[in-house]
Amino acid sequence: MNLRLTADNLFKVITGVVAAAALFILLLTGTTLLNGALPVIEKFGLYFFFGTKWNPVPGRYIFGALPYLEGTLVTSAIALVVGVPVSLGIAIFVVEMAPRSVRVPVSYMVELLAAVPSVIYGLWGLFVFRFWVVDYIENPLHNYLGWIPVFSGTPFGLDVLTAGLILSIMIIPTVSSISREVISAVPNSVREGAYSIGATKWEVIRNWVITYGRSGIFGAIILGLGRAVGETMAVTMVIGNTVGPAAIPSSLFKGSQTMASLIANGFLEASPGTLEISAYIGVGLILLFLGLAINIFAAVLVTRVLKVKGGAVE
Repeated sequence: MNLRLTADNLFKVITGVVAAAALFILLLTGTTLLNGALPVIEKFGLYFFFGTKWNPVPGRYIFGALPYLEGTLVTSAIALVVGVPVSLGIAIFVVEMAPRSVRVPVSYMVELLAAVPSVIYGLWGLFVFRFWVVDYIENPLHNYLGWIPVFSGTPFGLDVLTAGLILSIMIIPTVSSISREVISAVPNSVREGAYSIGATKWEVIRNWVITYGRSGIFGAIILGLGRAVGETMAVTMVIGNTVGPAAIPSSLFKGSQTMASLIANGFLEASPGTLEISAYIGVGLILLFLGLAINIFAAVLVTRVLKVKGGAVE
């Protein structure tokens, strides 16, 4: 009996240490980034967060991260708008409609997309996909809707829209796989009850299955958003990599940069110990806070939804 209690206590301590390690790593990362970013924050103050100029020339240093924050948010938003409906469609088809002979191959094919390195997506986007985007998406949008500011400019393929579409493809495996598991976890009694009152297939999926698993699906979307926000190489290769005020994504057809691509492009070329290094670390700090804010917001929103509408599959 005492041996069993000792083993239980030991297991409790080990799991507690493992759980605390995640918090420790987060705090250590945040502290390291904050210490590295202090010189540029002390030098430029709020301008670093809300300014638009970026000049890494020694003696003329000026750093403002706002265009790259906007580029990150815009490309991630495009990824969600395009990728989430496709991902949910795949999940619903695989679980609710496809026969087993089709379900298994389709599931494997979608999951294989997650195994493709991001640099491969970038190369494919640079040499193949961007020309499709120009011919079949950007030129028609520009010709018919060019009077709208968001569709103004000259389509050339290396821009915010192409980067967002590449990201939408990259988040599909994450969102669809988790959504598929959530939908599969919905009890058959829910479906049978809906069919018993005369609901159609579409009504069962829309009003019962998706509603029952809404919190899990929302969690899948947030994970996809996290992938989109932090993606580096694929975006770096297709977004155009402009700097300064020109990087503000005022049009989908303009080049820009995300915070991750800015760091990837400039960090290795910066001289150690300079204000430029501190600026890139500061951008990394903003990216960390953005990721934390997204996850905290998602947790709060899911909690409120569940309290208002009742329980759901987690």
